[in-house]
Amino acid sequence: MKTYFLLAWRNLWRNKRRTLIASASVFFAVVLALIMRSMQEGSYDYMVDASVSMYTGYIQVHADEYWDKRSIDKSMVLSEEKISELEKIEHVTLVTPRLESFSLISYENVTKVASIVGIDPEKENRMTKLKEKLVDGKYLTNESEGLLLSKGLADLLKVGVGDSVVLYGQGYHGVTAADRVPIKGIVEFRLPELNKSMVYISLKYSQWLYSADNRITTLSIMINQIDNQNEVYDKVTSLFDERFEVMSWGEMMPELVQSIEIDNAGGIIMLGILYVIIGFGIFGTVMMMTAERTKEFGILVSIGMKKGRLAFISFLESLFLSFLGVAAGVIVSIPLLFYFYQNPIELTGEMAEMILSYGLEPILPFRFAPNIFIDQFLTVFVIAIVSVSYPLLFIRRLKPVEAMRK
Repeated sequence: MKTYFLLAWRNLWRNKRRTLIASASVFFAVVLALIMRSMQEGSYDYMVDASVSMYTGYIQVHADEYWDKRSIDKSMVLSEEKISELEKIEHVTLVTPRLESFSLISYENVTKVASIVGIDPEKENRMTKLKEKLVDGKYLTNESEGLLLSKGLADLLKVGVGDSVVLYGQGYHGVTAADRVPIKGIVEFRLPELNKSMVYISLKYSQWLYSADNRITTLSIMINQIDNQNEVYDKVTSLFDERFEVMSWGEMMPELVQSIEIDNAGGIIMLGILYVIIGFGIFGTVMMMTAERTKEFGILVSIGMKKGRLAFISFLESLFLSFLGVAAGVIVSIPLLFYFYQNPIELTGEMAEMILSYGLEPILPFRFAPNIFIDQFLTVFVIAIVSVSYPLLFIRRLKPVEAMRK
């Protein structure tokens, strides 16, 4: 067996230029495929992380039926021990409670409908960086009895820090929830939908306002990496019975999942085209190598070498050729992709403005994960094995006398 490997390796370097050109075509194709896939999957990870960090979290816990009805009557009471259990789950980085509802917000003769969110100010800031969005006034504390108003809504009401607005809505089990609340600060969101509708108050104050002592509607959970989501989801689900519902970000944001799937399908098509090019490159090289050595094959068979052994050596040659290109491509790509993973490409111009309008940072992120390299490595190797079918069939049908005349 060692002899076969040695013969195949030496045969490759009998024509160094041909071997290097063929390997280089595989090398550049692998590098390009890895960059494309890393960029694509990195963009998906960034979109998901930015979306969940904006509000929902990777996983949410609600009382049963809350997500469909969005009623404060479907709120829940969770003990500190239960929340502590969630925080101790491996890969969980943050557990953020909220009490959410809708109310009318009025100032003088202007009245609007707003989304009222009772928050733990410290945890909310760690998750959504709400404090960084403050453009005027002061941030909330756990004891605050004022509110943070989104800038678009403040402009509609024509109010500022220091003014007081009236909140009027329905609390737990139909109790009237109304109060005159001072504006402590103004926050600005890039998304127009959020900027014209959001009001934040402290969780403690919201529970008093809505007569919902110790109750919350949502528990948002953040994790360290999206790859750990399924593991964390299973562990969170095991802590709750049928009175609660545990939802992943994909269930809460099906539109985002659909857009990623559509874009991913386009990316796979582009990779498929690239793989076809790689396949023709390898197949063309194999055909050329086979055609050039027709007379050599005829002589070897005529002096007693079995066709099966000759075919096996040709098979090894093709594998070595592909391995050289793939291995070199992966080795070069590892530091390259790691650099861009640590230092995403910053976008400028109209593209940057468009991304900023969605509330995202204008960067082109990359993903650095083993599956990206393994997938490309295996795919190109499968293409190489398929390409080897030509010399195997050629040698099987080889007629030594005719081959030696060429």
